[in-house]
Amino acid sequence: MSAPIIPGAEPESIDGGPHGALVLHGFTGNPNSMRGVAHALAEAGFAVELPLLPGHGTAIADMLKTGWADWSSAAEAALDSLEAKVGADGKVVVVGLSMGGALTLWLATRRPELAGIACINAIVAAPEGMEDGVRAMLDAGTELMDGIGSDIADPDVTESAYAETPLRPLLTLFEAELDTRPKLPDVTCPVLVVTSKQDHVVAPENSDVLADEVGGPVERVWLDRSYHVATLDFEKDVVNDRVVEFCRRVVS
Repeated sequence: MSAPIIPGAEPESIDGGPHGALVLHGFTGNPNSMRGVAHALAEAGFAVELPLLPGHGTAIADMLKTGWADWSSAAEAALDSLEAKVGADGKVVVVGLSMGGALTLWLATRRPELAGIACINAIVAAPEGMEDGVRAMLDAGTELMDGIGSDIADPDVTESAYAETPLRPLLTLFEAELDTRPKLPDVTCPVLVVTSKQDHVVAPENSDVLADEVGGPVERVWLDRSYHVATLDFEKDVVNDRVVEFCRRVVS
């Protein structure tokens, strides 16, 4: 890291049990956006891992040379640590926002032992033409574009995400889609899909793709008053309550 961790962006590990919850933040964001979910799960008795993904939560320079391989490896390492903590008798759920939702799905395609997953405004399918647009900007020498963080309806809340979006790391998300999406039918655990009806970062249709293509039972929650970062928005308590209720049910 070239800079200190942004205040409030620190990773967190919370003891509990007998079951565990891995909680994953989004692209250019940090654990601040998911801390409310993590604490709600901890209060419900789960052991919780809330990692800070590589390149995030410090300075944008730290993110420029990272990509999907780094983030997915870190997520899987956190899952391994959590599974070791709860032991063979414990069950584990994974909860993710945006890119964290994509990582959650990726883990579920590889780890059939998961008791359930919850995806909040997860990115599943990039908009048509977006990858070509990003490549064109990179070819023209542009490495950064305007930030995508803090898409929140509540005017009194700001997400401590980066103010800019690094394009080369973004490109790796599109490449990850080619690997993950064909394997969604392999996700057979219960899936909670939380979707903001108005989202200026990830189109709500991503949730439809997710719900249609996973192989396991799907439960859907729609949010009327929240934007992309629903975990910090007007309906954050609804998100926390529904995630906790779902996670309790799938591990019971």
